[in-house]
Amino acid sequence: MAAGKLFIILLLAVSVVDSRLDPLIRLPSDGESNGEDDSVGTRWAVLIAGSSGYGNYRHQADVCHAYQVMKKGGLKDENIIVFMYDDIAYNYENPRQGVIINHPDGSDVYSGVPKDYVGEEVTVNNLFAVLLGNKTALTGGSGKVVDSGPNDHIFVFYSDHGGPGVLGMPTYPYLYADDLNAVLKQKYAAGTYKSLVFYLEACESGSIFEGILPEDINVYATTASNAEESSWGCYCPGETPGPPAEYYTCLGDLYSVSWLEDSDAHNLHSETLKQQYQYVKTRTSVENTYFSGSHVMQYGNLDINTDNLYLYIGSNPENDNLTFVQDNSLPIFSKSVNQRDADLVYFWHKYKRAALGSSEKHEAHKELLNVMSHRLHVDQSVELIGSLLFGNEQGSQVLNAVRPSGEPLVDDWSCLKSMVRTFETYCGSLSQYGMKHMRSFANICNAGVKTEIMSKVASQACTAVPSNPWSSLHKGFTA
Repeated sequence: MAAGKLFIILLLAVSVVDSRLDPLIRLPSDGESNGEDDSVGTRWAVLIAGSSGYGNYRHQADVCHAYQVMKKGGLKDENIIVFMYDDIAYNYENPRQGVIINHPDGSDVYSGVPKDYVGEEVTVNNLFAVLLGNKTALTGGSGKVVDSGPNDHIFVFYSDHGGPGVLGMPTYPYLYADDLNAVLKQKYAAGTYKSLVFYLEACESGSIFEGILPEDINVYATTASNAEESSWGCYCPGETPGPPAEYYTCLGDLYSVSWLEDSDAHNLHSETLKQQYQYVKTRTSVENTYFSGSHVMQYGNLDINTDNLYLYIGSNPENDNLTFVQDNSLPIFSKSVNQRDADLVYFWHKYKRAALGSSEKHEAHKELLNVMSHRLHVDQSVELIGSLLFGNEQGSQVLNAVRPSGEPLVDDWSCLKSMVRTFETYCGSLSQYGMKHMRSFANICNAGVKTEIMSKVASQACTAVPSNPWSSLHKGFTA
């Protein structure tokens, strides 16, 4: 009898041990896992809106909405770091003062958002200092940084304009792909995270990671577009669905609102990064038609995409009883606006709505002419430089050449930045629109053109610079 009791005790002990080793075996005291890892450290989120101005309303709306997702998901304010210029909510053009919406019927997403880095504090240097946890490198701001440890999960969301190999900032210089990836590698080498997820909304956003982001530093990235196409704004005036009648700017971006609205609607304990990627990919492609849509991409360590979203952005307790359904009920956008043309939509509708003969009408007309003049000047200048360097027949072909998939945009990133500064010295600022030509400058470098030759040619191509704020160098160089 004593031997029998001893056997039962030993058997129970083995069962307890096995239940800890085998995830399929659970004692009643173990409870449900809900996809959670009890060993998870702190969840960190860094949210960046890289633009300014009411015409770029959508980028700050995306980021504010992301904050609300994180907050409802259980992340603490001390672990959510927000970069935004903060010139939208109380902008004189905003019809709902102190309120930002990211959906035509949406609630205020601005309320409660931390003002960690605003205005001229939204810089590349401050972003890198925050990611690396380096408080001494900060200039202004709240002082919050990602002070993470080896078991922590980090989520980064960036929404803005972009171009091949570059992301915009409301301050100069812009953020270049080589510098960002170097910081990610440095963060990994420091051993201060378990895994990092990066969601990126921008034109040609795939070029930020393609051929550059290593697969072995525990970073998983998804992008709104591939390396050679635009991303798209949504909830824009004149489109379907559009914003409330009093708005004349886009409220969101197609990729961004797709992952945000998906996160609002599901139990993120059970939805994986891969499931969200597939859903966002379908919605952003307009059901694989790519009519006013783009190719959502993924890069880095793809094994991470089997993780549940909860590990990075938490989950709203109100959704705990919901399950992920592949056939999502959120609507497909019938029409969106190319991100690069969203400012034209804004300026046109602003002009169209102003009263005839009013000072507002005159000023809106001036703004529209300025932005169109700047675009024309940049396009023509780059085209002429290509012709002077490579001949009339070969110029366009060389400038627009796209490297094979998997290769980085350029071999020498220092050369690329030097070419940009040389162009701007003689031809004026590229500004947010001119980022579209970054591939041209990269191809000039890849062709072996020296800076001295570029200087000579640029001085010939640009004998005058338009006198408008877009072309002005008052903010410095973009590189």
